[in-house]
Amino acid sequence: MEKSAVKPQFPLVTVGALVKGPSNRILIVETTKWNGTWGVPGGKVDWGESLENALAREFMEEVGLKLNDIRFAMFHEAILDSQFYKEAHFIMVNYWAKSDAEDVVPNEEIVRWEWVTPETAFDYPLNSYTRILIEKFQSQNSSL
Repeated sequence: MEKSAVKPQFPLVTVGALVKGPSNRILIVETTKWNGTWGVPGGKVDWGESLENALAREFMEEVGLKLNDIRFAMFHEAILDSQFYKEAHFIMVNYWAKSDAEDVVPNEEIVRWEWVTPETAFDYPLNSYTRILIEKFQSQNSSL
């Protein structure tokens, strides 16, 4: 019996966070991965890495920020979504968090970034997952 040449694929687990800085604004970023839309920093969870450790690592790598007061916000699932630059299936674990600094040190994935109020964020072309995350943040009047 011949083995299939198709390599099995599985969803990727990713983490991200809506982060509030000392000015009470939130950080949104435009990256090379989301086809011109804005979102929150984050990325893939490495094998053997906890979700919160992955979140801390991704924020240091992408924007140079240390997070604190990390709290679970919500899950999303993105299946072959055209908002992303290539075909992928993500299980997104999103958090609320704070940062004591607003000095962003971007890596090569970050095109632009802004610290904005949640209301002002909607003036940007947000990816749908970030839009839902910010809407939930607002509806819960989260004190973050």
